[in-house]
Amino acid sequence: MSSRTLTTAAAGFEAARALDLPLLPAGHRLRRLHGHGFQAAVRADLPTGWGAFPGQELARLRERMTGLAAALDYRPLEETLAAPGDARLAHWWAHQLADVPGCCQVSLRSAPDAGVDVDDAGRLLAWRRDGFHAAHWLPHVPEGHKCGRLHGHGFAVVLHVRVPEADRAQAADVAAHGGAEVRALEALDALWAPLKARLDHACLNSLPGLHNPTSEVISAWIWAELKPQCPALAWVTVYETASSGASFDGADHRIWKQLTLDSAVRLRRAPDGHPARAVHGHTYTLRLHLAAPLHEVLGWTVDFGDVKRLFDPLFKAMDHHPLHEIDDLPDCDAATIAHWVLAKGRAELPQMERVDLQERPGRGVIALARADQTVLPL
Repeated sequence: MSSRTLTTAAAGFEAARALDLPLLPAGHRLRRLHGHGFQAAVRADLPTGWGAFPGQELARLRERMTGLAAALDYRPLEETLAAPGDARLAHWWAHQLADVPGCCQVSLRSAPDAGVDVDDAGRLLAWRRDGFHAAHWLPHVPEGHKCGRLHGHGFAVVLHVRVPEADRAQAADVAAHGGAEVRALEALDALWAPLKARLDHACLNSLPGLHNPTSEVISAWIWAELKPQCPALAWVTVYETASSGASFDGADHRIWKQLTLDSAVRLRRAPDGHPARAVHGHTYTLRLHLAAPLHEVLGWTVDFGDVKRLFDPLFKAMDHHPLHEIDDLPDCDAATIAHWVLAKGRAELPQMERVDLQERPGRGVIALARADQTVLPL
């Protein structure tokens, strides 16, 4: 099955709003004039040639996003859009990007702990991020494994819920459904609060069902606790550290490991005189995604330590090196690098299904091993 590339871009803006939405009760805090530091992001399956040369499409898409953000920056959002809740604003943003070929997802984050995502069919997910502090150990790891010792983490949890009513809120139906995403997140908060109280400042191994609390097991445990009360729950993500964690959607387990590398590059296919053709560099953010069945005893898909160990030779070949001097790397645009990393990484880690590569915040690509993969944000 063929691979796939998604180009990603994001832009931020500061804006004020007062949400007079029918589903919000009188006196709700969001009805008062307030402000946010918003971030909008897009993922697009761009056709070949959308940029003047391979790699230039990242700058072109980012420029489009910053232009849209500038039109909203430091303004009351009601000047642009009536009843600008997160769902309606995300749909508005998607409409502005309708001429971008292959646009498949638009995300709108109104706070560090909340936002919405709209796919190419107009379906909407709302998400909430929270955390807890807890201790654990893994009882079935090999002798001497560091995770077999009692230790602790500041865990983060991201919960995604489907909001079907809000799918219709981009047009006239806002009068009936405006605020549905707020109501969905408030209901989720109410369900999450007692669960968080059980997890926070606890030793996870002592909780029923968490005798082997790997990130994968924790995400599935949270799913099992919440799903009966919240049928709209779509995705649970657990950050064990800032650079690693696991997700569960009721069927499949996925993990990721994030790395940072500093490399020199030049783009061979950039035209003469273009800055990208000259030697330059980036501090890349590289995120490796892996999927596999859960090991019945160890309780993980792949050991994070094994991911780091097996990927380390490739990492060392890239970090603090000129990538354009690697013999079998065709070019140094982000898409070419990401697919090269995916192919090389799968040789050692066949469970690897996706590589995210950002040249800088808000500008990068997602390389997928299969064209039909479900791609949700973390």
